[in-house]
Amino acid sequence: MAATHRVSAVIFDLDGTLLDTERATRDVLKEFLGTYGKVPDAAKEEKRLGQMHRESTTGIIADYGLPITVEEYSEAIYPLYIKRWQRARPLPGVNRLLKHLHKNGVPLALASNSIRRNIDHKILKLGELKDCFSVVLGGDQVPHGKPCPDIFLEAAKRLGVNPSSCLVIEDSLVGVQAAKASGAKVVAVPSLQSQRHCYSIADLILYSLLDFHPELWGLPPFEDRIQGALAMEPLLSNAQIGDAVQNSTLTLIAGECTYDSIPDQISGIFFGWTKSETYGVFKAVVSTGWDLSPGKFERVMHICFLDSHYKAKTEDHLELLLIGYIRKLQSSENISQAMNITDEDQATARDALDLPAFSEYAKTRSALDLPALPEYAEPRNGLLLA
Repeated sequence: MAATHRVSAVIFDLDGTLLDTERATRDVLKEFLGTYGKVPDAAKEEKRLGQMHRESTTGIIADYGLPITVEEYSEAIYPLYIKRWQRARPLPGVNRLLKHLHKNGVPLALASNSIRRNIDHKILKLGELKDCFSVVLGGDQVPHGKPCPDIFLEAAKRLGVNPSSCLVIEDSLVGVQAAKASGAKVVAVPSLQSQRHCYSIADLILYSLLDFHPELWGLPPFEDRIQGALAMEPLLSNAQIGDAVQNSTLTLIAGECTYDSIPDQISGIFFGWTKSETYGVFKAVVSTGWDLSPGKFERVMHICFLDSHYKAKTEDHLELLLIGYIRKLQSSENISQAMNITDEDQATARDALDLPAFSEYAKTRSALDLPALPEYAEPRNGLLLA
């Protein structure tokens, strides 16, 4: 792929871009408002994505008529967030991208609307990768937070580069607006799929960082695919078999959206293992995406079993363990056509599951024979254990 623009540094947002903190903390506000006999309004909360702490807090107090000050709200809710941040994980593709850029000497900065104290808590979940950033900035370290460009201008200054030579990777609309105002190039990876149509000002819109191609920005390309397959951190989800789509492909009805389900940013063709309550463990290819057609907003999943002797039954419950990525969905106005699992996809997955590079994941099949995972179970050493 030819570079569309050459950049010399990359600036990342944190929440919803690098870490799945927003899903990890999704129920915090519900829990807090419940003490006042109130429930969150989804539309009101969506507009707060990416806002500064004080702006967000002021809005919450006003919208729900809470009889407290900003300071009282912060003091009461902060311990709840601290606890939930411990559950946050890097989003798919994050570890791979940070390691790659750092290894190739690309200057990296982190610029978040979160206050610096909170950032320091959260980035511990990146492990050693937190040291990849030579600059870390919080919203309380600049005069104005996003959507003003201050934080990106300051990050570029501290990196010693011109803002126009920076690439910003963001999930929120206010972040994209701030980055564009700074003169940087912007890749948007929206965390709210229902708002994808609002991100047209970004230079590129992706579903996840698994689809990020460094060479488009004059950066060293990835060279880690093996015969068309990309190993990734395991993703675990529950689902139920629905209707037949075509040939050996079936629809899946996704399980309840918990923090252990597939992240909202995930879309494309994946492969791994699936366990049927009735028939045991089988190899499978799964395509997943979002139906954003008028009047709809829902995740769609299709599955193709690579073991021909498995006779799927409608409403059979499955446990999915996705360990590899093949490609993004085909471009199509019809979501079912876009999610088509081709013969080539099946061949790639079948071969990949037997490759030595994926052998460390083969033992994760044993996890599918364990009792149901408790909520927020973490992957360790290739095994999904409690």
